[in-house]
Amino acid sequence: MLPPDDFAPEIGVAEILEPGLRRIVAPNPSPMTYRGTNTYLLGDSDIAVIDPGPDHPAHLEAILSALEPGQRVSHIIVTHTHLDHSPLAHPLAKHTEAEVWAFGDGTSGRSPIMQDLAQAGLMGGGEGVDHDFSPDHTLVDGDVLRGDGWALEALHTPGHIGNHLCLAWGDACLTADHVMGWATSLVSPPDGDLTDFMASCEKLAAREWRVFYPGHGAPVSDPNARLNWLVDHRRAREASILQALHDGPATAEDLARVIYTETPPALLGAATRNVLAHLVDLTGRGRVAPQSALQADALFGLNP
Repeated sequence: MLPPDDFAPEIGVAEILEPGLRRIVAPNPSPMTYRGTNTYLLGDSDIAVIDPGPDHPAHLEAILSALEPGQRVSHIIVTHTHLDHSPLAHPLAKHTEAEVWAFGDGTSGRSPIMQDLAQAGLMGGGEGVDHDFSPDHTLVDGDVLRGDGWALEALHTPGHIGNHLCLAWGDACLTADHVMGWATSLVSPPDGDLTDFMASCEKLAAREWRVFYPGHGAPVSDPNARLNWLVDHRRAREASILQALHDGPATAEDLARVIYTETPPALLGAATRNVLAHLVDLTGRGRVAPQSALQADALFGLNP
């Protein structure tokens, strides 16, 4: 289901994806960000900059240079507060006098169980949260932002992180890191919540979409098929975890080493967090239980 590894955009260049929408890829490639973060410029006169990206001077210059005569940045929209998406928002705002819109700060939208895990000391393990970020204006599910010739509907889609938004633009959706164009989304507690992630997949699947524009990678031309694949992938991973637990209680790291046999060592930590996300979800559904307090290194066993 994942596309061939042929996404090779010119970094820092505004590429037209369709009338009214351009993409600039930031210079931050990595195993977590693929070729780099996709920054989108929506509009013909009032420009919405969606996911300004990392605080990188070359990327700021690329965004400003992409503005054509008669264009101005009217809105800066942040889909979520990971370090590869939000830090450039306020530097860009200083240059353009546009205001910043988002669901909230780095902890907004966390489910109660993830709040408990964070308070118990579980932190990190993901792409890094921009704890310095706060928006000028908050967006809640169903809010609509409008500029000259465009409208965006905010869809709260927690899962990758609690404050994650997708943005509906007619029958297109800017899906940020909920649905990516190159890999499955990382779900790393306490920022990521698999129960929320699956519910957000169902929410997106309830609509008919023409195309997804993701936060990393190429556009997704068969959106509903990709959503089905994401759900099936998670269900298969859940089945592997439950099968492995038939051999006895195990930690998330134990299970990751058994299940992610082809994962490079550098990504084993991310794989372990993905397994932990499944274990927390399975605990909430009564399928497994931690043998001590619910925490990252707990032993989990099957419920009878």
